[in-house]
Amino acid sequence: MIKLPGAGSGTIVLCLSMLLAACSSPPVQRGDTGGIPRTVQDGAPAYFRDVSQIPDAVPVPHQGPFKASPYTVLGRSYVPIQDGRNYRETGLASWYGTKFHGQLTANGEQYDLYGMTAAHKTLPLPSYVRVTNLDNQRSIIVRVNDRGPFHSDRIIDLSYAGAVKLGFAERGTARVRVEGIDPVVWQQQNGNRAVAGSPAPVSSPAPSSTARAAALEGGLYLQLGAFSSDQAAEQLRSRVQGMVQTPVFVSPVQVDTRILHRVRLGPLDSHDEAQQLMERLRLANLGSPTLVSAH
Repeated sequence: MIKLPGAGSGTIVLCLSMLLAACSSPPVQRGDTGGIPRTVQDGAPAYFRDVSQIPDAVPVPHQGPFKASPYTVLGRSYVPIQDGRNYRETGLASWYGTKFHGQLTANGEQYDLYGMTAAHKTLPLPSYVRVTNLDNQRSIIVRVNDRGPFHSDRIIDLSYAGAVKLGFAERGTARVRVEGIDPVVWQQQNGNRAVAGSPAPVSSPAPSSTARAAALEGGLYLQLGAFSSDQAAEQLRSRVQGMVQTPVFVSPVQVDTRILHRVRLGPLDSHDEAQQLMERLRLANLGSPTLVSAH
């Protein structure tokens, strides 16, 4: 998207048809609004919601390929970097809101203006970054799942909620520092602690061995991640279990000489139920779950 000075929220967003849907496919239009009426101009939602309690994105190691193929927008070519963990840049941030709410991002996810997400021109999708407002030193962690902003003097486009939490939604732009995050290192350093400034996750007791054995007998499951650290796995399990009624459990597995702790949710009754849960977890910035069988 391109953002220019405007009235109201301080920005006008022009919809582009060249945002990426996958690393191996050509750009596609953001035409799927999920039944949400499309507004003419971008801006903040008409109703008030306190975003201060929305938790930061939780860095989760990505399973599968990243989306980082070269692409062209408005006659300019972009070559995404293949590893964003050591990315550092200072520049201008902007934000996008109601016009794109419910539409598909370049990563194929549904944009939620209340999600802690962002758009970037060259970071691999998905990536996690810490964004700091240099005027007030407020800092947030967001998940990069979209492409943009295609404006020469801006380096990152935050969700509406991210801009509010950083204190520049009304002004439209802010000078920020963007720092890449290594999810594995972040999990090791944070252990069972929640993201700074986030409400503590709702804890639930781990499922009993009987329940876990019953769950593993058959059916469909969502794999939420696989960690070398059992503490990181338990942190994610506890966080997700606080959101859903379906059992969430940690399943150790040996891969070569390592033990990985897989976090899985299930069993599920149908593919429709799996898709609904996958979308809910994506919007909660809890990674990109994959559908797996029992084994």
